[in-house]
Amino acid sequence: MNRNQEERKHVVGDITYYKRDDVEVNGEQYERLAIHTHFIARGESYIDNIVKYVKPLYEEGDFLSISEKVISMCQNNCVDMADVKLGFWAKFLSKFAMRSSAGIGMDEPYKLQLAINIVGLPKILYASACSAVGKLFGKHGVFYKIVGNGVAGIDGFYSRSSFDIYKVTAILNPKNPNGVCEEMFDKTGVIAVIVDANDLSREILGKSSKLPVSDDVFLQIIKDNPAGQSDELTPFILIKKKK
Repeated sequence: MNRNQEERKHVVGDITYYKRDDVEVNGEQYERLAIHTHFIARGESYIDNIVKYVKPLYEEGDFLSISEKVISMCQNNCVDMADVKLGFWAKFLSKFAMRSSAGIGMDEPYKLQLAINIVGLPKILYASACSAVGKLFGKHGVFYKIVGNGVAGIDGFYSRSSFDIYKVTAILNPKNPNGVCEEMFDKTGVIAVIVDANDLSREILGKSSKLPVSDDVFLQIIKDNPAGQSDELTPFILIKKKK
């Protein structure tokens, strides 16, 4: 932990959080508290973790940004590398995929094979061809627009990670993310949004119907990815509107 992180560290009872920079959107100021958790493993209860880590800090008017990876882990919506049979096309096409600074992309053969398993080889071949043409004209992201969010949301199979599980496990997008957020509100009173965010892009996957701001405002509030891109263990970002 560097000095700047240590200075931003706060402890309230058993809860540790890091104060991110306040942001201003449409003339309103928002605080962002990055709540530190244990490593939330496959099959844990997201409700129990909300109660444990968020409720002690939560006040009326607050809302919560949640990493999609944590929800998928709790749902056990994961695929082990040992269960992915690597084929010719995944090995071949991965050689031509661009590397991304946001994480492991389709240049990882096992991740590409999983994408083939999800949407089928014909769609992957079509998306790859369109992507190659798009790059000639300076257009990027064509591949993921064609294959869809289910493929774009695949996370994991990292050769380098502080957590061994991410080296051999892929995490898929959460199931029924809107329903998860409604369940959270019904059982805990916490207004939540599930997001797929990295240092390059942010996308809302599911949200509570009680969210007090528009999607655009919410995305501006988290535009700098306050949860982090590495192994910070801060999957919950509690957002408070300053009075």
